[in-house]
Amino acid sequence: MLKITDLVKRYDTGQPVLKNLNLEIKGESVVSIIGSSGAGKSTLLRCINRLVEPSSGQIQLNGTDLTSLNRSQLRKARHKIGMVFQSFNLIDRLTVMENVQSGRLGSLPTWRAIARKYPKEDIRRAYELMDRVGIAHYADKRADELSGGERQRVGVVRALMQEPEILLADEPTASLDPKTSEQIMGLLRDLSREFALPVLINIHNVTEAKEYTDRIVGMRYGRIIFDALPSDLDKDAMDSIYSGTPAADRGADVQQSTVSGDVGAVAT
Repeated sequence: MLKITDLVKRYDTGQPVLKNLNLEIKGESVVSIIGSSGAGKSTLLRCINRLVEPSSGQIQLNGTDLTSLNRSQLRKARHKIGMVFQSFNLIDRLTVMENVQSGRLGSLPTWRAIARKYPKEDIRRAYELMDRVGIAHYADKRADELSGGERQRVGVVRALMQEPEILLADEPTASLDPKTSEQIMGLLRDLSREFALPVLINIHNVTEAKEYTDRIVGMRYGRIIFDALPSDLDKDAMDSIYSGTPAADRGADVQQSTVSGDVGAVAT
């Protein structure tokens, strides 16, 4: 379970980007985060794996307080947090297999990583996952020879090679055409079911969020102002998320839910 409590991120200049944010995610579920640019969506994801350092608050993953870990402990903990990036973050000159195996770097001795002497079990696992997402025949192809959708599939497999406890996806379809975007969202949904893996996706495409995710979290000005089923995301909720007054400024409280099958919570 991911549990975020009173999370604040404040930069040296300006107001906090995240304001006492609370969120819980349980079990195999796909949760999307929507909101205007500047709402704090990417900052939230990057605080979870501490690519961005939180100013205060607590982030727990299956009982481990990620915010209290030192550098060595954090390196180990990050291995349990898979990350899929908008820009793919592949090494273009390396093959698909080599990029995929980079997901195992935190579990290998340094000499193996440098020499690219991957354990047979890791190679077998990589082929299984690549076959599952339809890129096994590209194993020996350089990453820069692939299409955007193929590159994103490599990124997904690389994250799964970590055997993560949660998968974070930061705008995973933003660089893709509409058809490929739907394929990637469907893939993330299906993989969440197959691996009993919670998936948290920062996404701009509300239509895809409603179709492919189990729960939608709406953010505005660093706060969660909507947290409910996709079917509950009506016009009023959309107006509140994208053009309305922040819930806190209306004197309203946001009652947030825990995903474990049914979900529900709205601004009141």
